[in-house]
Amino acid sequence: MAEAVLKLTALDAPPYRELPQNIEAEQALLGAIFINNDAFYRVADFLKPNHFFEPLHGRIFELMSELIRSNRIASPITLKTFLPATLDIVGLSVAQYLARLAAEATTVINAPDYGRTVYDLAVRRELIKIAEDMLGSAFDAAVDCAPQDQIQHAEQLLYDIAETGRYGGGFETFETALDSAIDRAAQAYQSDGRLSGLATGLKDLDAKMGGLQPTHLIIIARRPGMGKTSLATNIAFNVASAYDPIQQVDSSLRPAAGGIVAFFSLEMSSEQLATRVLSEQAEVPSSNIRRGEIAETDFSRLLDHRQRMRRLPLFIDQTGALSIAQLAARARRLKRQRGLHLIVVDYIQLMQGRSQRATQNRVQETTEITTGLKALAKELNVPVVALSQLSRGVENRDEKRPQLSDLRESGSIEQDADVVLFVYREEYYLKNKEPRPGTDDHLTWESEMRDARGKAEVIIAKQRHGPTGTVAMTFQGEFTRFFDLANQSQLPERTE
Repeated sequence: MAEAVLKLTALDAPPYRELPQNIEAEQALLGAIFINNDAFYRVADFLKPNHFFEPLHGRIFELMSELIRSNRIASPITLKTFLPATLDIVGLSVAQYLARLAAEATTVINAPDYGRTVYDLAVRRELIKIAEDMLGSAFDAAVDCAPQDQIQHAEQLLYDIAETGRYGGGFETFETALDSAIDRAAQAYQSDGRLSGLATGLKDLDAKMGGLQPTHLIIIARRPGMGKTSLATNIAFNVASAYDPIQQVDSSLRPAAGGIVAFFSLEMSSEQLATRVLSEQAEVPSSNIRRGEIAETDFSRLLDHRQRMRRLPLFIDQTGALSIAQLAARARRLKRQRGLHLIVVDYIQLMQGRSQRATQNRVQETTEITTGLKALAKELNVPVVALSQLSRGVENRDEKRPQLSDLRESGSIEQDADVVLFVYREEYYLKNKEPRPGTDDHLTWESEMRDARGKAEVIIAKQRHGPTGTVAMTFQGEFTRFFDLANQSQLPERTE
C-alpha cells in the first residue's frame, strides 16, 4: 500500500509590482518652490519630507523648509552647500541637478496639485506597508496574540494615516464659519421643538440645553442610587425611537428627527440594559421581570413592546474595560456602516487609557479618556454623553446636592466637558434618615417624604454655551424612568 504523502503548497507569490510614485510630480513641486518660495506655504500644512518617494527629494524639501521658515531664501545656490558635493545623480552633480529642477519648473500655480499628488501616493504606499504587515503578522502571530488585537492594531494604524497630514483641514474663512452658524440656526428654527441639537425626549431639559449638540461632550454624574444610568437609557431610547430618516439628493440619509445611537455599556450586559428599557416602556418593574413575578397581562405587554422596539437603531456594546482607542474605532466603524448620531458611554471610570504611562496614574488616565471622548465628538460630529461617578465627599456634608468639585478626577472631566449634569433625588437621602416613629421629627419627615416622593432634579452645573440651573423632573423608581414633571398623567400613584 503506497504511503500517503502530505504536501504543503506555498501561496503563489504575487507578481512584482512597483510601489506607486511620481518622480516628475516631486521634481515639479521642488522646482516651483525654487521659483517662488511662497509656494512652500501652499503645501507645508500637509506635506512632509518622508512623503517623497525619492529620498534625495525628501532631503531637499526638508532643507527648503528649514531655510524658508528661518526667513532665508531657498534656491539652488543656498541649498547646494548642505548636500554632498560628490553625490552623483544620473550623471549630474548636486549643483547641476538643483539648477535643472529650477530651470524646468513650469508654474507655481500647480504647486498644491503637485503636493497633493505626492501626498496621495505616499498614503497609498503606507497602506501597502500596513497590508503587508497585517499579512505577515497574521501568518506569524504568537500563540497568545488574539486576532482581535491585530484588528485593533490595524485599525489604529489606518486611523493614524487618516488623521496625520490631511490636506482638507487648516484654516477656513470666516464666511464659511458664518454659513455653518446660519445653517445651525435655520435647523433650530425649522425644527418642531425649536432645537438645534438632538431632542432628548425630556422637554424641560431640552428647553434649557437646546437639545444635545453635535461635537459636545455631555457628562452625567451622580452618586449610586440617583438614577444616572436610567437617565442615559431614557435619552438613548428617546433618540432612537424618534429616528425618522429622509433621503438626500445624493442618496444619503439624514434624520429629520432622532438618530442612530451607540450605547457602550461597560457596567451592565446588553440583556440587562434591554430589560431596563423594556421595563421603562412596558411599565413592568424590572425586579419583577428578573424574578419572574409577572402576570399574563404583563408578559403580553412585554411581548407587544418587544415587537415594537426590535427595529430600533440602538446598538449596544457590552465590552468591559474598553479603552478609548477601542471605543473610538468601534464608533467610527458603526458610523461608516450604519450611520451614527449619538454616543452614550456608561461609564468613564470603567474605561482604560491607551498609553502604559497613563494607566499608572488614574487622574492622567481619566484626562486621556475625556480628551479622547471630546476629540471623538468633534471628529464624528455627534454628541457624546458620558456617565461619571461622584466622589464620596457628597455623603460627608449636610447639603447633598453635588458640585463640580465632587467629580472624580474633576479637573480633566470638568475642563473637557461642554455640559455637566448632576442627577439628584432628595427622596433617596430622606429614606435613610427616618426618625423614630411617633415623634415630632417623624411627622416632619413624613411630610418631607410626601413632597420628595417621585421627584428628581437634573442640575445643569456647567453649560459652555448656555445657562446653568435646575430642571425639576419626575422619577418612577420601579420602572427606572424619568419624564417631565408637568406631565401629571404619568405621575406614579401615591399610597398615603
